[in-house]
Amino acid sequence: MKQVGYGIIGAGNIAALHAKALSALKNAELVAVYDRNTAAAKRLAEEYGCEFCPDFRTFLADSRIQAVTIATPSGMHGAAAIPSAEAGKHVFCEKPLDITLEKADAIIQACDENGVLLSPVFQSRFTRPVQLVKDAMKRGRFGRMVLASAQVRWFRDAAYYSSSDWRGTWKLDGGGALMNQSIHAVDMLLYINGAPEEVFAFAGTLSHSIEVEDNLCAAVKYRNGSFGTIEVSTSCAPGFPRRIEFSGSGGTVAFEEERITRWEFVKRLPEDEEIMKELALAGDAAGGRSPMNIADTGHRLQLEDFSDAILNHREPRLTGREGRRAIELICGIYESAKTGNPFFFI
Repeated sequence: MKQVGYGIIGAGNIAALHAKALSALKNAELVAVYDRNTAAAKRLAEEYGCEFCPDFRTFLADSRIQAVTIATPSGMHGAAAIPSAEAGKHVFCEKPLDITLEKADAIIQACDENGVLLSPVFQSRFTRPVQLVKDAMKRGRFGRMVLASAQVRWFRDAAYYSSSDWRGTWKLDGGGALMNQSIHAVDMLLYINGAPEEVFAFAGTLSHSIEVEDNLCAAVKYRNGSFGTIEVSTSCAPGFPRRIEFSGSGGTVAFEEERITRWEFVKRLPEDEEIMKELALAGDAAGGRSPMNIADTGHRLQLEDFSDAILNHREPRLTGREGRRAIELICGIYESAKTGNPFFFI
């Protein structure tokens, strides 16, 4: 089988997740790791049996590397993605694409201009439970959508924020409990229920000594006329599973993490019982208690699709423009929390 050669930019926790996912794929090969922290990069390279590259220009000049995965702090994604695109490398970028719309748009433009593929990491979309709900929405099983909400009651202790100087900062983290810990929940709301029309939000830093919010609540009106809330926190000890719920006149579905815990429709189908037998196990807290608990399943599925897109000269299932939508909603929520006024999307 043909393989795409990958280089990883970054050597922290998320980079290790990328390396683990790549190592499990038949259509991908991990070639090298680059990070300014040479000791961390060497350790990661040794663990996964690839090369360590101490120089960024040399790394980008390596013809064996056809694509890069970016696992640097959020506010530094553009600094890695744009030179990579200019060097002709396809770009697989950890969430968020970047921390502002302007920076995200610059990455999208660079990839377009250099003819390379771009996919931001929203791995939850690729899991079977999420695809089942997306299919139910397409088939009209929810009827008239009325509510689409997310609750992310996670916990991060002081040691988490002090472990890296970029954590909990506006400059490099781009926000707190919403931008960092809850962007996947935001993306799932948009992916399944569609675009927002208006938001109103409250945010505060209630239990940590950090610049950004550790608690936030937002009310959302969607373009399809439905309503919802987004409630996020890194202060809820000991940390609980992320919960997302979609309700309409025809039925309700609820997730805990990526596991379906409620699948109830007015018009029952024979497949419903089998779906619940397969998927109705309550999820554990997963990333709610520690970022180290996040599994690599979704990353494997998304990287497999991205590699296939490169090999077969097609668009990936998740493009840069699609990933931009979550940043747009989050920035609107932050603007509302800052001004005390509703934010309207054009």
